[in-house]
Amino acid sequence: APGYPSQPDHTEKRTMWDLMKVKDMTGIELSESLSMMPASAVSALVFGHKQSQYFAVGNITKEQVEQYAVRKDMSLDEMERWLSPILAYE
Repeated sequence: APGYPSQPDHTEKRTMWDLMKVKDMTGIELSESLSMMPASAVSALVFGHKQSQYFAVGNITKEQVEQYAVRKDMSLDEMERWLSPILAYE
């Protein structure tokens, strides 16, 4: 799920909400900090295969964040704010 170790970028919730029209279909909204409202709501991307394993994204370098920010059309400061728990630099 967005924000968890295997998908640490919370901003991908916006993409999920837009593609699946979540607000229109369920009434579940996203706050400014991308928390789901109501708080009891959950979301996830689930893939199944007999050989699949859970994984976590490790710490990422500034170069990786810079490239990711360009791909997401976000400023470096904004991208660093969203990814702060997994930055490999200060």
